[in-house]
Amino acid sequence: MKKQAPTFVKWAGGKKQLIEQFKPLFPEKINRFFDVFVGGGAITFFIIKNYKPKEVFISDINEELINTLNIIKTDVENLIIELKKLKSLHSKEFYYKIRAEDTKLLSNLKRASRFIYLNKSCFNGLYRVNSKGGFNVPIGSSKNPLICPEEDLRKISQLLKNAKIEVKQFYEIEKEIKKGDFIYFDPPYYPLKRESFTTYTKEVFLEKEQERLAKLFKDLDKKGVKVMLSNSDTKFIKDLYKDYPIKIVKANRMINCDGKGRGKINELVVTNY
Repeated sequence: MKKQAPTFVKWAGGKKQLIEQFKPLFPEKINRFFDVFVGGGAITFFIIKNYKPKEVFISDINEELINTLNIIKTDVENLIIELKKLKSLHSKEFYYKIRAEDTKLLSNLKRASRFIYLNKSCFNGLYRVNSKGGFNVPIGSSKNPLICPEEDLRKISQLLKNAKIEVKQFYEIEKEIKKGDFIYFDPPYYPLKRESFTTYTKEVFLEKEQERLAKLFKDLDKKGVKVMLSNSDTKFIKDLYKDYPIKIVKANRMINCDGKGRGKINELVVTNY
């Protein structure tokens, strides 16, 4: 049985809960793997651990996330030390002090520890920024949040040791990917309701961006790349990928301020193989 993956953050739309449903959908062999909306990284960590691809390319436009992954890869022991310090100082007052810090004045290590600390202690593990890119989620209700998942951080550091990790737009990958490679797309989901939460950066990802991603999907298909994509169960998305196999998976909707809005929800998985 293929093993589950470690995690280092909570993430809106995180895929750890869906890995069991995804297993039959992955290709049998993976030689070069690309994940361009890496998010919490559950799929990437699972694939590295179980398929041992020769090359792994990870990217996202979230600079704080990519910096954190690079620090986990290269400096995990000092990161653990920093997180233990933050854990020992955790309080409501301290949370808002750390949240107000200007990341431009911090070292990459301090930025990474701040990122994980805020994620682990904020409301619902939600990542949200304002129009200036400032993190603006209030503190969560947990009195004793798991701020330093020491064992998982060390496991992830090992998994990432040969991965290339970069800040990059999804469409920039086209020139690097080639026939036989496998790419997984997990973009910000098209909203079930137009006013819904759809992004974890200050950029939006709506019709125009979804259409550009669908064109890239088709172009990669023509190139002989194996492509897998997750998105919301909406007519708009089904129409974009109507020429490809579409499977439905059941996900738990975890982030909703109204507890009644949580529960099982259909999501789509599109493949070209």
